[in-house]
Amino acid sequence: MHAIRTHLDMDVAFISEMVEGRRVFRHVDARPGIDLVQVGNSDPLEDSYCQRVIDGRLPELMTDACLNAEALSLPVTRALPVGAHLSVPIRLGDGQVYGTFCCFSHAPDSSLTARDLAMMRVLAEMVAEQIQEELSTRQAIQVLDQRIDTVLESGGLQMVYQPIFDVQTNRAIGFESLARFSSDPYRSPDVWFSEAAMVKRELELESQAIRIALGALPQLPPDVYVAVNASPEMIVKGDVAGMLKGLPLDRIVVEVTEHQAVERYEDIAAVMRPLQAQGLRVAIDDAGAGYASFRHILNLHPHIVKLDISITRAIDTDHSRRALAAALRGFALETGCSIVAEGVETSSELDTLRGLGINSAQGYHLGRPMLLQQAQALIH
Repeated sequence: MHAIRTHLDMDVAFISEMVEGRRVFRHVDARPGIDLVQVGNSDPLEDSYCQRVIDGRLPELMTDACLNAEALSLPVTRALPVGAHLSVPIRLGDGQVYGTFCCFSHAPDSSLTARDLAMMRVLAEMVAEQIQEELSTRQAIQVLDQRIDTVLESGGLQMVYQPIFDVQTNRAIGFESLARFSSDPYRSPDVWFSEAAMVKRELELESQAIRIALGALPQLPPDVYVAVNASPEMIVKGDVAGMLKGLPLDRIVVEVTEHQAVERYEDIAAVMRPLQAQGLRVAIDDAGAGYASFRHILNLHPHIVKLDISITRAIDTDHSRRALAAALRGFALETGCSIVAEGVETSSELDTLRGLGINSAQGYHLGRPMLLQQAQALIH
């Protein structure tokens, strides 16, 4: 916009949008010292050159607006004054007129030609493409926002509970809470949280999931814990302490998810240490699945390390997996934490884990995620 204004030696160039009968200035470039048009300002569309150019009452190119009777009917023509004026509609892909791209100067300019107008039209097409992308993005964000609102307000977010067993006694000692969404068409929880992140609402969704999950505590025996998943950002920026206030912290495990890189572990520690002093336990989820999980383990000093399914699966037949699990078991012994194996799907895998001294596990072989009522029945 600046380039074409200076090339045409105009005083002002702007892009306007037509909004509910008004012309709104969205982008403005002006010669230094000229502040006639401000971004965000608006005026009645019918009082503008823009409307008249769009409906054909004014030509797109006027070398001297004062020589045009229709232009002279507008007080602004003499008040500014308006000399040379070029204006072209900005049309979106569906043919809708978004607004106009305009340039004008106070003085007439007889050197302007159809070639200059063609240049304006080319730029208007480029602007239209960019605006179309922005509008599409804005519309997509609105759809996601509405979707998140609906699921939060209608109870579309529910929690299921997967049992965690002491494999020596075959008794459920805790439940990991997992989010489930009722939607049509079905979309997996990771998609929900990913889309929430796109509109900066992942903490809102995550907070709701944690609150619902912790509501199960009074309905489970006092020696059974509930594990909730929390991202590092949730711990640092969310109201974790507020959500846990008044709850039996010795029955709560916060599983720090491994999907986000952490720059300042001290920020997480500042939130968690006072809660840990009151009995809260911290677990590192998906250990062994990636580098981030090992950084979490080394920096957060967890009470529980959860062995990822990528290690547990086929551990009964894969020496490398057994070696890595044994190493993590040794680490746990040295640091005083415990291991929970995730994703146990066969009795042979369970026997192998038991032989390695890993005494806590979860997985489809032991119990699938279930509703709270089913969880209650399992432990009674």
